[in-house]
Amino acid sequence: MTADTTAPRRRPDEASFAALYREHSLGLTRLAFLMLGDRESAQDVVQEAFLGLYKRWPSLRDPTKALSYARSSVLNRCRSVLRKRRLPFFPTPELFAFSAESEALLDESRREVLKALHNLPPRQREALILRYFLDLSEAETATTMNITRGTAKSTVSRALTALSHHLEPPQ
Repeated sequence: MTADTTAPRRRPDEASFAALYREHSLGLTRLAFLMLGDRESAQDVVQEAFLGLYKRWPSLRDPTKALSYARSSVLNRCRSVLRKRRLPFFPTPELFAFSAESEALLDESRREVLKALHNLPPRQREALILRYFLDLSEAETATTMNITRGTAKSTVSRALTALSHHLEPPQ
């Protein structure tokens, strides 16, 4: 008789997983939306990321890092969607309005910033969205992008410079 060396799979902690979803799905959807510019694709990406996390939950070494895993998964899935798209993203004013109230608050300068943001290279756009739209620290930004903190810091710096050039009025 041989002993079974594989440990039984732990069931996901349903309450912890549900709490993670409730607390962070909207923020992750915003991240995906800013990256993709398409609400339906953003929602699909987040659902797929949470499904993947749910399947891997029993094998997570540190469940406290599940949010970081989910962010990275959303970002990677956004990259995949963007690679598969044939046409570039062109933001429209309606695209960024989730409700009548948000549409009323959406002014021309914000639309210009979002348009300029989507003119940046994908890596720079990711860095700015993570750092300033999601308000992540440099370390969290680096972890989510799977790069070093120094690389994240320099990418954000270059992205801010490029963004300011996109926003400068024509001369």
